[in-house]
Amino acid sequence: MVGRAKDRKSSCRRFDSVPGRISKTTSATALWNKLKIFSLVIFLELYVALTEATYNPMERIPLETQTLYSELLEQLSAQEAHRSIGQLPGTFVTKKVKGGDYYYFQYSSPGGVTKQIYLGKEDAILKKVLERFEKERPQSLKEQKNIQRLCAQLRAGGALTTDASSGRVLKALSDAGVFKGGGVLIGTHAFSVLGNLLGYRWEGSGLKTQDLDLANSSILNLIVPETSADIPQTLQSLEMGFLPVPAFHPGAASTSFKVRGQALRVDLLTPEKKPNQKKAVLIARWNAWAQPLRYLDYLLDETVRAAVIDGGGLLVNVPAPARFALHKLIVSQERSVVFHGKKEKDLRQASQLLDVLASERPGDLALAWEDLKNRGPGWMKKAKGGLSALKKLSNKDYLSIFE
Repeated sequence: MVGRAKDRKSSCRRFDSVPGRISKTTSATALWNKLKIFSLVIFLELYVALTEATYNPMERIPLETQTLYSELLEQLSAQEAHRSIGQLPGTFVTKKVKGGDYYYFQYSSPGGVTKQIYLGKEDAILKKVLERFEKERPQSLKEQKNIQRLCAQLRAGGALTTDASSGRVLKALSDAGVFKGGGVLIGTHAFSVLGNLLGYRWEGSGLKTQDLDLANSSILNLIVPETSADIPQTLQSLEMGFLPVPAFHPGAASTSFKVRGQALRVDLLTPEKKPNQKKAVLIARWNAWAQPLRYLDYLLDETVRAAVIDGGGLLVNVPAPARFALHKLIVSQERSVVFHGKKEKDLRQASQLLDVLASERPGDLALAWEDLKNRGPGWMKKAKGGLSALKKLSNKDYLSIFE
């Protein structure tokens, strides 16, 4: 038995000593181990990259594109400040009725339907109006073509743009006077606009939305008290199929409009005037009802003018970037577990804005934070709660920015 055992051991040694056999086995094992290590390294690198992309997905817009954006903003602001008869979106036409010439102003409504407004029988005053229109029209068309050129260059240069459907709705609301009369664009569309304003391109699926959130600013209302815009009529004139969204409670006023079968939606909001105010508030200048929201007054207390980039470009009001960031921290703490996805979206947007503002505009953050402190301990508790939640997600201590 012992002899046979020795023979088996000896044969094993002889088998292993066959030239090339042991080297192949060893090299295959070593190669496999190296592949596992390499795969782990790649996985970790991808994880880190994806984590950074999730909580800090942004890149600097090229300086040339930023310059184009500034030029677009200047041209839109100048156009708004110096509106003339030549910028009217239509033309004058005449009709002969019983031998007399009668003037009409012909234009296309947002829905593409040609309409005419009767002005009166030909006389000296109407002739002067027509002459002025013909004189100023070429300059107006030249300005509009230049704005379209700038928007095309901005799109090519990597600026954030608005989808066609949302852009069409925003243009109709702008033409109706919503933004001139105190309307403020908030939500994700405003976040996108702020990226261009600050010179950064946000990345990620969080930018893809067709929810248009419009808030009524009481401060801007005081500045332009006589401006009004019929929002329901404006949306109807688009002929896109907007319908009022039924309220949760029977008999309550609708504060939202939606295109049936599509994601496109317009929500009207206003600051809460008293605690736990839930009933919709009539905004007379809009001929529409708006949903009151807590903490919204802080967001709207400071707004800036910015440009929405689509086919032609338009001027809108958006919240100041620092207030937008801190407001996102607050509302993230108001989200229930049902809206966990929206909570993460709030924190992600706050994170990106805080990163930019802390390095480039710290004074803006300091002022916005000081105003927040002056509103009481409840406000600070919500804001610090948002900062703590942000630290868990991004592993960054943003609270140190404000200490």
